Amino acid sequence: MQKDIADIRKDYKLRSLLESDVEPDPIKQFQLWWNEAIKSNIEEPNAMTLATCGKNGKPSARIVLLKGLNPEGFIFFTNYESRKGNDLKENPNASLVFFWKELERQVRIEGSVKKLSKKESDEYFVLRPELSRIGAWSSPQSQVIKSRESLEEMFEKYTHLFTDGTILRPPHWGGYIVKPILVEFWQGRTNRLHDRLQYTLSNDEWKIERLAP
Repeated sequence: MQKDIADIRKDYKLRSLLESDVEPDPIKQFQLWWNEAIKSNIEEPNAMTLATCGKNGKPSARIVLLKGLNPEGFIFFTNYESRKGNDLKENPNASLVFFWKELERQVRIEGSVKKLSKKESDEYFVLRPELSRIGAWSSPQSQVIKSRESLEEMFEKYTHLFTDGTILRPPHWGGYIVKPILVEFWQGRTNRLHDRLQYTLSNDEWKIERLAP
């Protein structure tokens, strides 16, 4: 089995990434890559790994969905009382990773995290499908539950409670924005000599440096 794992490899050779080709602002550069990912019909291009770490120093990572992008940063929504929510309460810093294998590209982001305003979270919540809104009320995310049946019972309970169609946002659910201080763009290249361009923020200015693969 170990030999089989070690033998898995792919030679990357689709594109290159040169300093002369990139935007001076990493958000604008991300937008360019994002547009290409959308045009490439990648399934769930907004899927990203979110890594957090609470005061115990133990990192935790999971896949969440990017739900917004603006000049300030990257937006996602979740239960504030989940593992990641508690981590961010104790340590408001996080890392994001996008991997678009079809384009042989990866983007790493590190930055500070803050909650969106109640108004911003409310505005997004009403856009969610009705059953997803009910699900936000029904699931005590990351907590131990008795059984699958108990979860479905909670869903049924809130489904009947909201029969009038008015489903307000739960106070324990909302959005965060990751404000980057470091962004790395990785483009796979042949012979493992990958292109890596790193943006770091210093005194409100972005510095671009090339990293060894």
